[in-house]
Amino acid sequence: MLLKKYNLFFPLFIFLCLLLAPQFLQAQAEPEADEQTGENDSGSKQDPATVNTAVPLMNEDVDTLGALPETGTDQSGESFASQDQQVKYNPDIQIPLDILGKSVPAGQRRQLKWIAGQSFSGRTVDVPVLVIRGAGPGPTLCLTAAIHGDELNGIEIVRRVMSDIDPEELSGTLIGVPIVNLMGFTRGSRYLPDRRDLNRYFPGKANGSSASRIAYLFFHQVVKYCDRLVDFHTGSFKRTNMPQLRADLGDASVLEFISHFGATAVLHKSGGHGTLRAAATEANIPAVTFELGEPSTLNHEYVAFGVKAIETLIYKMWMIKRFQQWSEPQPVYYSSRWIRADRGGILISDTKIGKLVKRGDVLGRIINPLSNAQSEIRSPVNGRVLGMALDQFVLPGFASFHIGIAAKKPEAVINVFSSASSAVENEEQDEEEGAGDVNETGESGFSDDDEYH
Repeated sequence: MLLKKYNLFFPLFIFLCLLLAPQFLQAQAEPEADEQTGENDSGSKQDPATVNTAVPLMNEDVDTLGALPETGTDQSGESFASQDQQVKYNPDIQIPLDILGKSVPAGQRRQLKWIAGQSFSGRTVDVPVLVIRGAGPGPTLCLTAAIHGDELNGIEIVRRVMSDIDPEELSGTLIGVPIVNLMGFTRGSRYLPDRRDLNRYFPGKANGSSASRIAYLFFHQVVKYCDRLVDFHTGSFKRTNMPQLRADLGDASVLEFISHFGATAVLHKSGGHGTLRAAATEANIPAVTFELGEPSTLNHEYVAFGVKAIETLIYKMWMIKRFQQWSEPQPVYYSSRWIRADRGGILISDTKIGKLVKRGDVLGRIINPLSNAQSEIRSPVNGRVLGMALDQFVLPGFASFHIGIAAKKPEAVINVFSSASSAVENEEQDEEEGAGDVNETGESGFSDDDEYH
């Protein structure tokens, strides 16, 4: 009897399962469909492109430095990756950069033009600006060179760095301006055509002198887009410089910035009024001056050094994955001193750029071309030769050797300009870094230590 009942209900059970199965499967598929269409609780639909994709792509394409990045959630519940680790981000979250009237998409490079006023003929002066918008998000690093038109090393450094970067590998943005002072460069001159030094007029004035207007346009149309800035220079007036950064180490953001340049030496100097470095730092854009070599010449050894330093910087700013590591320590000099000739004659150097010297060491000699009388120039301090004049005829008082003085403690920064010798040092800056330059008021302008070199 029981067996007959089972034989009766079993076909009925199979019939009900077949009838209800499609409805059950549809109910299970609805949540998956909601995720794919972005349907929210209210039933409205979102475009998949608008869904937040700010989470790093954690797949085989992700490359990390060392361990995987730490992850967690912020107060809004969004996932995040630790900024202490480098990861490849979804390029969809890197929006195009709008600059100089153009839009640069993520993962692309563009050569734009910045109009730096007009020439004597009334034609616009179109200055090339190179922009690489990385595929992933990150800071904007700006590289500028040839603010003084006869300083060539920075031009080649910017060219090499910008041409060697793959936008798809970059997180952030690189802006390179190889020749800021195009009018000076085409004339082989440090100065603008009116003999003004462009690096005395930043951030500039919209209705000021020609130099001030150029500075204003460059600062507001290019520099304001930067998060960090490196301004390349060389020695000037027949002088050469060891590769070094000039930086205001009293500024915490600048102090952090200079730690990313590998073994590049650092000289503490506060930027003088009107310099691009000082104006950028004042606008909360940490900036340094990078000194290498002599004017009107390509120093290939220094160019290679500069390229390596900038590649190290880009790597340590988590902008690219390529590994750069210098084992040498980074020397820091919190003060410096110019050693001058006491006589006129021919300067013959007996030391080399970058050499460590002690008090009393002979740096060079001044030889009278008529009597053959000689006088020695000795170092009054222990330090390192950061810059020096090329062998040439000189007058008494000519700044011949620039000696960096090391300090063990950063507190020395406080004393650099507060001691009695500060007035003497500032006088040397005025005299050595732009004598003959004219400022906005028409008076002989002082020149920052960055730029007389």
